[in-house]
Amino acid sequence: MRKNASRADNQQERLEKIPASTAHYFSGFVDGEGSFNVALIPRKEYRFGWKIYLTFNVAQKDPTVLKLIQNYFGVGRLEQRKDGVWNYSVNDFKSLKEIVIPFFERYPFLSRLKKKNFTIFKQIVEIIGKDGHFTKDGLEEVIKLRETINEGKGRTRKYSVLDYRKSQESSETIRQTPIEISVKI
Repeated sequence: MRKNASRADNQQERLEKIPASTAHYFSGFVDGEGSFNVALIPRKEYRFGWKIYLTFNVAQKDPTVLKLIQNYFGVGRLEQRKDGVWNYSVNDFKSLKEIVIPFFERYPFLSRLKKKNFTIFKQIVEIIGKDGHFTKDGLEEVIKLRETINEGKGRTRKYSVLDYRKSQESSETIRQTPIEISVKI
């Protein structure tokens, strides 16, 4: 128990060590260049057949600010894509919950759309943090919230809440359909 408390204290201290002007700069930078994403991935080995994959990321041609964010946050990956653009991403649940979210709560976004997306992302993290996604209703709630994040012209999702519902209906039908065995003698 004490180990977790000290880890949280260290993360809080890490955030407090970011100079306010730098932290506000990071927040503004992410307001324009960053995103909070929630992917829905089919996985047969999962209880309801779907995996929720959370990511905070920022992409930029020049990695300077991304490296600074990574250094101050102390978490995440910085990678260069094939097109030469650099991408900083955090997808570890604990890091999202204990570092990324508290940072942006402390240094909020100014744009209406980023505030909205961040609020939805936080709600999803809260549900998952309470293991709500391990229930059918909780997972559907996460998926419905996911449908409202990052809305915009030309944005499409590979899988939707309808795909989830169809998969649940078909698996329920399979479980409830009696199997008839005919034996010829």
